[in-house]
Amino acid sequence: MTPLQAATRETFWTIGPVGKAAFYWLAAVAILVFSYGVYARFAAYARGTADPRDRLSDLPSRIVSATRTVLSNEKQFDGDAYAGVMHTFVLWGFLVLLVATTILGFDIDVYRPIAGESFWVGDFYLVYQFVVDAFGLLFVVGLGMAMVRRYRERDGRLWGKHTSLEDDAFVWTLFALGVGGFVVQALGIVGQPARADETVSFVGMAMAAGFRWAGLTPAGAEAIYGVVWWSHSLLAFAFIAWIPYAKPFHMISSFANVVAHDEKAGARLPNVPADLDHTNAESLEDFTWKELMDGDACTKCGRCTDACPAEAVGRPLDPRNVILDLKAYRESVTDDPVAGRRDGVATDGGAVPIVADEGGVIDAESMESCMSCLACMDACPVDIEHLTSFTKMNRQLVDEGAVDANLQGVFQDVMQKGNTFGEPQSARGDWADELDDVDVPDARETEVEYLWYVGDYPSFDDRNEEVARALARLFDEAGVEFGILFDDEKNDGNDVRRIGEEFLYLELAGHHVETFADCKFDSIVCTDPHSYNTIRNEYPEVDFAEFADDPMMPFDREEPWNADGEIEVLHWTQVVEELVAEGRLGLSGDELDYTVTYHDPCHLGRYNDEYEAPRELIRATGADLHEMPRSRSDSFCCGGGGGGLWTEHDEEIKPSEERLREAVEDTDAGGEIEKFVVACPMCTTMFEDGRKTGDFEDDVEIVDVAELLIEAVEA
Repeated sequence: MTPLQAATRETFWTIGPVGKAAFYWLAAVAILVFSYGVYARFAAYARGTADPRDRLSDLPSRIVSATRTVLSNEKQFDGDAYAGVMHTFVLWGFLVLLVATTILGFDIDVYRPIAGESFWVGDFYLVYQFVVDAFGLLFVVGLGMAMVRRYRERDGRLWGKHTSLEDDAFVWTLFALGVGGFVVQALGIVGQPARADETVSFVGMAMAAGFRWAGLTPAGAEAIYGVVWWSHSLLAFAFIAWIPYAKPFHMISSFANVVAHDEKAGARLPNVPADLDHTNAESLEDFTWKELMDGDACTKCGRCTDACPAEAVGRPLDPRNVILDLKAYRESVTDDPVAGRRDGVATDGGAVPIVADEGGVIDAESMESCMSCLACMDACPVDIEHLTSFTKMNRQLVDEGAVDANLQGVFQDVMQKGNTFGEPQSARGDWADELDDVDVPDARETEVEYLWYVGDYPSFDDRNEEVARALARLFDEAGVEFGILFDDEKNDGNDVRRIGEEFLYLELAGHHVETFADCKFDSIVCTDPHSYNTIRNEYPEVDFAEFADDPMMPFDREEPWNADGEIEVLHWTQVVEELVAEGRLGLSGDELDYTVTYHDPCHLGRYNDEYEAPRELIRATGADLHEMPRSRSDSFCCGGGGGGLWTEHDEEIKPSEERLREAVEDTDAGGEIEKFVVACPMCTTMFEDGRKTGDFEDDVEIVDVAELLIEAVEA
């Protein structure tokens, strides 16, 4: 047998029988402590409130999808290549070292006793050693990258209110384990002449050469090997036992969180039972198991905070802190910080309010600052669903009457008048009176191809009425059969729901689906992305039967609406994009020569993944489109969502002003940008305001895509 064919090494070199027995005993203890900790964590989640979503349906498919997401590190690479490379090195290095250790354990404790020989020899051993060295090196390099980022700028996104010694202990323990493994290997190479030619262990060989250069002899290596080996082993056992009790648990909970995530989270809020008390946030008992797991899944990476427009403009909202504040409170009120419960029930009993102006776990002003833009959720690499918990707390504030006075006024207007302007519903279709050459049919009286849900702002706001008229002209020019609901159209409920007014949302949804049922049409088309989102994603979720006997609900319906998606709900840009592609607007693509930029509305982009239709329409006019640095899924919110349209905030700069500054200063075309193009009535309102308050009136004009298109058509 050649030396290569016999290549192997003694695993417990210099470790006697007593030491080997102690090793296995300590390994068993570490695994037991680890197992109990993991059980306690998941047992605590199981005692949480039932989640309204079936998050474990088709579990094998979910696990496969989550595994692909985690192993590819695709979310870590999103917008941060450095973090992506770093996390990939650490994750794959850790997993390969874990698998390698498992293989060696199987060989020693299972295969050898049964077969009487080892498979950890020859070519297999040499390949094994090379792979371990290669991925071990990546592991150490990745941890080095993590430490550079963590300590180079101590005021970066990794540092915040909840940064603690456990964060340092986590990264340094892993680094010590990675380096310690190579030290043990190098000492073994120096002390065992038979391994002198083990060049596949290239990192160990390099370190061994360094040790020899420093004067270490084979006898010296043998003398200190046991001490170093035990130090490495004890650190590894301590780390295994520690995993479920601190930050390392995110390695398990984050994967579980990705498995249980809702693909439409935020775009569709959880459906609510008839007893709305069960959906509030009065105490820890009100949070679902998924919301509890969100806290443990958080890695404190700060991506959500970096992405949050409210935090960027100085509002008192840090999405990461909200999630971690809830977790810290759960752990503070129990004698079992893992379970977060005592005797199987929540331990706070509502003694400390979850959300309040003063003295709550979460400050009410933080929730009022949220724009419901989903930037935090889109940025989160472990699928934490911030908006679900935020809305739960908003419901609590509404239930207590502890909301902004302006919002109270909006609620009253919607309840009494059906719209957020407090205008008579009879005036809802008056915007069409100025369309002398276009007839706007009543969809309640005639069958149409498209039932056009116009929305509050295009119906009552002077500036947005121009957008509605432009869109009506486009439909007419293309020969589209459309109609509107006139005074039977009310506010869609998307934003009042996200502010926390669940009952009012249900009333509006019930009214509209009953109205839809009385009309004959093929599809619903919406002007406002907010309307588009809630009609498309949330109306089909309402369990009307649960409210059938509620005298407060002004609808008489029990069956779901559009549960199978047989009625297509579209944003107007999607409809008109098809019309342009069919040549029904007669555009040649060179009608306009403006230099423009486009703002992605949150409810059209992040909420519903529609980015191309508006851009295709802009290009169809001949306009020269330049992207802002923050575009598509990274778009910066206008500030109007989540009730921001109706409230005032103490902020350093308005979100709309910051976005306009980006358009004229940071976009490639810079000062050449002539028009700031939008596709959302709320965005139009916010940016027209920001244009005045931010002194951009001489720099750029705000136009809707529909206005740009009709100008091109009429050109």
